[in-house]
Amino acid sequence: MVYKNFTLNVILRILVLTISIFLLYFTWFRSKYYTTPILLGILIIYQIYLIIHYVNKVNRDITNFFESIRYSDFNRSFQIDGLGSSFDGLKKAFNNVIQDFQNIRAEKEENHYFFQNVIHHIGISLIAYYRNGEVEMFNNAAKKLFSKANLNNINELKAVSPTLTESLLNIKQGEHDLIKIRDGDDFLQLAIYAREFKLHNQNIILVAIQNIQEELEEKEMEAWQKLIRVLTHEIMNSIAPISSLSSTVNTMIDATKDENGISDPNKIDPETIEDIQNALTTIHKRSNGLIHFVETYRNLTKLPKPNFQIVPIKQIFQNIKLLMDEELKNSNVRLKCKVQPQSLELTVDVELIEQVLINLIKNAHHAIGSRKDGKIEVNAQISERGRISIHVKDNGPGILKDVLDKIFIPFFTTKASGSGIGLSLSRQIVRMHGGTLTAHSDPDNYETVFTMKF
Repeated sequence: MVYKNFTLNVILRILVLTISIFLLYFTWFRSKYYTTPILLGILIIYQIYLIIHYVNKVNRDITNFFESIRYSDFNRSFQIDGLGSSFDGLKKAFNNVIQDFQNIRAEKEENHYFFQNVIHHIGISLIAYYRNGEVEMFNNAAKKLFSKANLNNINELKAVSPTLTESLLNIKQGEHDLIKIRDGDDFLQLAIYAREFKLHNQNIILVAIQNIQEELEEKEMEAWQKLIRVLTHEIMNSIAPISSLSSTVNTMIDATKDENGISDPNKIDPETIEDIQNALTTIHKRSNGLIHFVETYRNLTKLPKPNFQIVPIKQIFQNIKLLMDEELKNSNVRLKCKVQPQSLELTVDVELIEQVLINLIKNAHHAIGSRKDGKIEVNAQISERGRISIHVKDNGPGILKDVLDKIFIPFFTTKASGSGIGLSLSRQIVRMHGGTLTAHSDPDNYETVFTMKF
């Protein structure tokens, strides 16, 4: 008789095995014949085999369940009815787990399909590849950019640009690069950004590639237009009075000419001579001013090459404080310098960076003016993105938004005696160090902050 209930089945099998063992013992010592004990021994061995086989059958079902999870085979269910209430619960738990895994796999497949569509329809070229150059993913934007229907290995891009191929194979995590390549009659300026992660226990690089040629040309044109507007304004301010005065002098001299067009010294009165002298003096001054302006412009393009060295920021701040303290104290302006952590260091040209800080502090001092509670704070710290930041903050009246957009344009100034190149030079120096110089102002809260990031 086959019992479906696991517990009852095991109990009955053990009971029969116990009786068989007792009979074996009884017949072995009480009977003169050995045939019965031998048969009982064989029966006992067979019963033990049946118990083990029965238990292993249940274990095989459990093993099959885990194998299904391991190999993601969720197309089967476990039918182990009739083995008792504990096994009914086990069967239900098994089938629930399989159902959950089926739902998770379906959700993963949906997400995979969704992200695959996003990747292939996004406007930025994306390429994922292993360190040996084998390509894992090559989206539609990249196919269009490189005019390739398929890409199996990064080395296949050598036909497009060997420089680009070398950059892609050697680029590191978090790095970015700019590559200029020629594609027929077109020039492409490619901005490359890289991220590295693990996939199938292998390092894989994901690069985003964007052709920024048009944006660069547009920004370059805007920069030239701004510069030309400033240059035109400054030059016209000098040329207009020179032209006007030259015309006036010419008219005065014409008035002294006779019928034959020859100047008669007797017709030049002292007052006319004085007017001509004043006009020539003014022309001379404006000409010198124009020459000075052009020389100043030339200075923008003749910055010295930085002499880089590792230096503690604390030391730079100490030098600045020593230079500026006396001047600021005379105006009742407090200068406070802070470095966090104290051991923070920069690889810079000390003299150039100190010049930038002096310029920013002087601008802040000028902005504060005669305010009684004036203060300037210079702080250095590590930003949330891991970059070293230096902030120069003042509590002056602030900078209006329309002015803030122009302060880094060469020759733009709000000072009556300013040249308008200080901030432009400062930004250029910071860029030579691989950093950025930006400004933020909140006039409502009397706050202006200039930020250098390296």
